[in-house]
Amino acid sequence: MNNKRTSDLLNKDHIKFLISIFENNNAEIRLVGGCIRDIFLNKVSKDIDTATDIKPNEIIEILNKNKIEYDDFAIQYGSIISYPLEHKVQITTLREDVNQMGRHTNVIYTKDWQKDAARRDFTFNAMYLGSDNKLFDYFNGQEDIKEMKIRFIGEIEERIKEDYLRIYRYFRFLGLFELPNITLKDQKIVEKYIHESLSVLTNDMIRQEVLKMFNMLYPLNCFNKSHQTQIKFKWVEIIKEHFIRTNYELGLNKCLNKIDNIIN
Repeated sequence: MNNKRTSDLLNKDHIKFLISIFENNNAEIRLVGGCIRDIFLNKVSKDIDTATDIKPNEIIEILNKNKIEYDDFAIQYGSIISYPLEHKVQITTLREDVNQMGRHTNVIYTKDWQKDAARRDFTFNAMYLGSDNKLFDYFNGQEDIKEMKIRFIGEIEERIKEDYLRIYRYFRFLGLFELPNITLKDQKIVEKYIHESLSVLTNDMIRQEVLKMFNMLYPLNCFNKSHQTQIKFKWVEIIKEHFIRTNYELGLNKCLNKIDNIIN
């Protein structure tokens, strides 16, 4: 692990400030997710997510006491968007997702960091960084990054049925790596649920996820099975047909047409 990069992240004024006020209230808070993953990829992450072992109402108490602005529109999921020193940081209470189906879940708060990690989608998104610069990697996400592998936490079919957006996140994260390590078995399982996802996800949800693919370091990998043959993944044609069938012009003209442009 690049200790200098993690130290630099922890020493950013707004992060250091946020950590200090939580620790002054005997609450543990760790950085988590994409900002940690990106360190291993030598990328600078714009989004900062954190996790804490206290409940949402206690998070709000700390923020109010320290005159930090926040949004609580996702409080039912344990998430608060805070703005320490005018920087956006998401703070989420450790939780388990139960009876999860599609995009809906019931939330149980926990003090167990590994249970919180287990609810996340991929191994490299379940790494946490403590204020002492200690890395907590419960599912060997570091190794998967080294091997350029996108690996689900848990059984793939079950995790997809919990949240069908994970199908498109799987393909998006292929764009992290120049030569992603794809197993045909995993790919077939993910593709098996594309049609099913269309009855759960809105066109706009899908479009937003596809748009994120264009911003990946290797966007072609999100759409193409092979650079040599330029054969597209099955999901691209299925989504195109779905957008045509549902007259979703925004998705066709402002999204899918870009795929052909970057491939050709």
